[in-house]
Amino acid sequence: MQSFVQRGVLLVVMATLLMACGSPASPSATQSGGTVGDQAARPAAKKTISVAIAGEPKTLSDTINQAGSGGVPGVAEMESMINVGVVYRHGETGAVLPHLVEAAPTLENGLWKLLPDGRMETTLTLRPNAVWHDGTPVTTDDLVFTSKVAQDADIGSLAHVGFKSVDRLEAKDARTITVYWKKPYIDADIMFSERFGLPLPKHLLESAYLEDKANFVNQPYWTEKFVGTGAYKIRDFVSGSHLILTANDQYLLGRPKIDEIEVRFIQDAQALIANLLSGTVQMTLGRRLSIEQGIDVANRWPEGQMLVSSANWIALYPQFVNPSPAVVGNVDFRRALMYGMNRQQISDALTNGMAGAADGPISPSQPEYKDVEKSITRYPYDPNRAGLMIQALGFTRGGDGFFADGTGQRLTVENRTTAGDDVRSKMLFSIADDWQKVGVGVETNLVPRQRADDREYRATRGAFELVRQPIDPNRYYSNEAPLPSNGFRGNSRTRIQSPELDAIIDRYFTTIPHAERMQALAEFVE
Repeated sequence: MQSFVQRGVLLVVMATLLMACGSPASPSATQSGGTVGDQAARPAAKKTISVAIAGEPKTLSDTINQAGSGGVPGVAEMESMINVGVVYRHGETGAVLPHLVEAAPTLENGLWKLLPDGRMETTLTLRPNAVWHDGTPVTTDDLVFTSKVAQDADIGSLAHVGFKSVDRLEAKDARTITVYWKKPYIDADIMFSERFGLPLPKHLLESAYLEDKANFVNQPYWTEKFVGTGAYKIRDFVSGSHLILTANDQYLLGRPKIDEIEVRFIQDAQALIANLLSGTVQMTLGRRLSIEQGIDVANRWPEGQMLVSSANWIALYPQFVNPSPAVVGNVDFRRALMYGMNRQQISDALTNGMAGAADGPISPSQPEYKDVEKSITRYPYDPNRAGLMIQALGFTRGGDGFFADGTGQRLTVENRTTAGDDVRSKMLFSIADDWQKVGVGVETNLVPRQRADDREYRATRGAFELVRQPIDPNRYYSNEAPLPSNGFRGNSRTRIQSPELDAIIDRYFTTIPHAERMQALAEFVE
């Protein structure tokens, strides 16, 4: 089964030599000159590369990194190198393939069972050579511990809505476990993998969990003492500078060909570009450079290569809890602002025509698009229509061209994004220009990186926030709204709380037949 995630533009810049066969290729292990016999006797040179991410990771868990306020770009890519789940989803085909387990659960192989009463069962059998970086075998005890932590309301950063459909887990032995589900859940086959509860080492984390839940995600384990199951291990973690990854000799799919990877922490985009051009680093991980910057680097770096591929979308999220001004909570006002944005022109200008303006959360390139296309509401650029809609809400345009309410107060909205992302920053000012032409004042706020992790500040904004974020229906559940009651840890940017929408999302995630599931998806899109 496969749920959807809307993607947009990811920019990666790297040396051409690293792109052979779509994966990093190693430099030659021998030097020119000398006889074949001399080269054969010479020990192989260590194969190393240096890469960069846009900032210092506060955690090596992307789930914690993204919880609530967003995090440092590149963490997801690093985590995929040092930690793997029981299965993984192929990026192009969407197929779920085994990783730590012998087989991914499917209806066809009988490891995923739909029961007549609406419940389900999935069974996993770990590979005998699945081990943690410290040599400890991965066992079903780790999976039971992971589920326990993920279902603990006191540790919201590691929660996933899918665990709410789990009834219980039963370990048959150290390698085989059955998950009993209270109700259908379409992503049951990716449990204990990326975004849905990557396994946790019980032998290293149980004490911290039992003794100090409040600081569980702040343990050194999540940075310099990280122990995973992936192809690379943490050797050094130098705060404010870099970390070193070394090849894992015990990796269950075989030792990787690159012996060592240096990951440098470079937050400033211009400094990152300088490092690329000088050859200090060979590639970037995660987003940071805009397409405009990438094209500039590619033109100045003939031996390098720029790749643009699907990554995420950039969306403008309104505030649904006590918005300021209150009219932000009015759907017709938000529709007017949509008509007042020349989104395609903004996209063309900022991405060199490489990305489109999204009309809905499903891309035309996704297979689900044909099933939901009729449910998409489109907002072509029409500033005159936008102005008339705002006027119909009781606002009056003044001599200066701006709308004001009945008391003479100018209609002004805050529009914010976190600083450091070239595309988002420019997009924010472009949107402001368009809205001001319509007659809406805009306070543009570039949130400094120092406040980016202030969950309350991010959640309680007055009006709008522009962020990169995948469109995952899970994020729109009412219980995902960041509120004082949950320490502002929810993942819903809008903070919408709608039982009607919750019911639609539930139907989507619990409907196994494709046609019926697409009906629920169409309702969500609408």
